[in-house]
Amino acid sequence: MKHFEGTVRVGLREKETDKLVAVYPEDVQGNEKEIEEKVKFWYYQQSCSAEDELRNLYVDVVTDLEERQTK
Repeated sequence: MKHFEGTVRVGLREKETDKLVAVYPEDVQGNEKEIEEKVKFWYYQQSCSAEDELRNLYVDVVTDLEERQTK
């Protein structure tokens, strides 16, 4: 299954609430595993507490509406 095929934007969501936490600022390219690694690495670089936060986050598709609301 190619979860991110044809996707324009991805971001990180909380596992429990599905709340969008961050939108990855770059276009996504690669297979699903590569995309997940890139997004998590990008988020990890944002702050020293991100490593702990990543345990409760997952990479998911961001809708156009969600992207507009985060700007």
